[in-house]
Amino acid sequence: MADSKNRAIAAAILPLVGGASNVTSVAHCMTRLRLGLADRALVDEDALKALPDVMGVVDDETYQIVLGPGKVARITPEFEELVAEAKPAAPETHTVTADELAAQGTELKAARKAKNATPFKLFLRRIANIFVPLIPALIGCGIIAGINGLLINLHWLPGVTPALAAIASGFMALIAVFVGYNTAKEFGGTPILGGAVAAIIVYAGVANIEAFGQKLSPGQGGVLGALGAAVLATYIEKWCRNGVSPGRAKSRAWGRVPEAIDVLLTPTLTVLISGLVTIFGLMFVAGEISTGIGTAANWLLDNTGAFAGLILGGLFLPLVMLGLHQALIPIHTTLIEQQGYTVLLPVLAMAGAGQVGCAIAVYKRLKHNKSIRTTIKSALPAGFLGVGEPLIYGVSLPLGRPFITACVGGAAGGAFVGFFSMIGDKVGSTAIGPSGWALFPLLDGNKGLGTTVAIYGAGLLVGYIVGFAATYFFGFSKQMLVDLNVDTQETVAGSPAEPPSATEPATEPATEPATEPATEPATEPART
Repeated sequence: MADSKNRAIAAAILPLVGGASNVTSVAHCMTRLRLGLADRALVDEDALKALPDVMGVVDDETYQIVLGPGKVARITPEFEELVAEAKPAAPETHTVTADELAAQGTELKAARKAKNATPFKLFLRRIANIFVPLIPALIGCGIIAGINGLLINLHWLPGVTPALAAIASGFMALIAVFVGYNTAKEFGGTPILGGAVAAIIVYAGVANIEAFGQKLSPGQGGVLGALGAAVLATYIEKWCRNGVSPGRAKSRAWGRVPEAIDVLLTPTLTVLISGLVTIFGLMFVAGEISTGIGTAANWLLDNTGAFAGLILGGLFLPLVMLGLHQALIPIHTTLIEQQGYTVLLPVLAMAGAGQVGCAIAVYKRLKHNKSIRTTIKSALPAGFLGVGEPLIYGVSLPLGRPFITACVGGAAGGAFVGFFSMIGDKVGSTAIGPSGWALFPLLDGNKGLGTTVAIYGAGLLVGYIVGFAATYFFGFSKQMLVDLNVDTQETVAGSPAEPPSATEPATEPATEPATEPATEPATEPART
């Protein structure tokens, strides 16, 4: 039954993105179906947004359809099957050559990238591609660590807790290897070579090696060192196979490894050279950077906690909207490696609380707009669980001012949590990814689980209340309330949307159906 429902959703989406022939790639993240499209002009965005299961769309390097956590993982395989089934085999007689098709594809891809693919955003996208696949393991291990901590505090199941500790800690002990593997894969190298070089960082034997006048320690440099080591390994591997530079003559064999011994020499040189650089350089340098990140984060919240929380909580929604929040992923991971939890995530999670409070206020203020109220009712449960995209793209951002008041709510919640950090009660998360109520099982801190949970819960409450109040009293102008308090569903059916206001002529509603098609009001929420 569930499979047929997911297939029906996929079938509803496919024609609205231009059909199977317009789809060049299919992937998904935690909440979004990410599509490569040959021609975005073929997308019927208004109809796509109107689908009950679509929470919003994001036009980026890939065309992203927000479906929500869990659901997107079930719909994507169905969508891929439909695309594969619908694409016909190429006819035997075709006048367009493969080279011409490749040239057209290259032009389309270049045009899409030129739209907003700045070098910085492309770099952040690569960083996200390295770390996002690790999030499920971080969440699973983090929750197990939380359960284990609770059992230890309650002195329950003493024979089981060591096993749970091993299960929870195993991944974190080797996370550098997974980062190295994903980094090499993302930068075009051989993934296993990236993992092999990164494994040096966590190898216990490095404790016998001295660099920069001091003994190394296993894990020194962490994920940042693994990332740097794998990037270096990728470039060495490419140098071995492709020469010093594109300008070098191919006949100059010293610039590349001969093909006859490539399978033996290239992996050896890649691991050897990048491994030596990692041991005698990167581990120390990355270790200093990682220590600096931890020190800076602790200092920031210890000394300017309320102000830092205000800024971080207030600006996180715009960062998410611009995709710049991806730059924080390595920082969170580094803090979890060092301290067992990241103190930044609970502060940033307050942005979602402000968004929820804002949405509730919009629901209260727009009592006659059934379309927006229906969107809020369907998206609010996900918002409480920390999935804010449906509310951002479906409610607050299109309305404008409520997006700003949602940020005010996030700033207030962030300031609250930051204040307690400043007085010594730190609140952290043992994993990244979840937010809102879903973060409770992952909470950790320096003053016991009860205190940590109470501070975080109170911070959410502050975000809800301030986001609601700011939106209710300052989120709408008088004209916005007049324009938006329209029952679009009744308008579609042909009945009057609302009584005429004092500033509108009494005959205005009567002439409306004659000048616009009956289906026009259905697109109104997307415009507002």
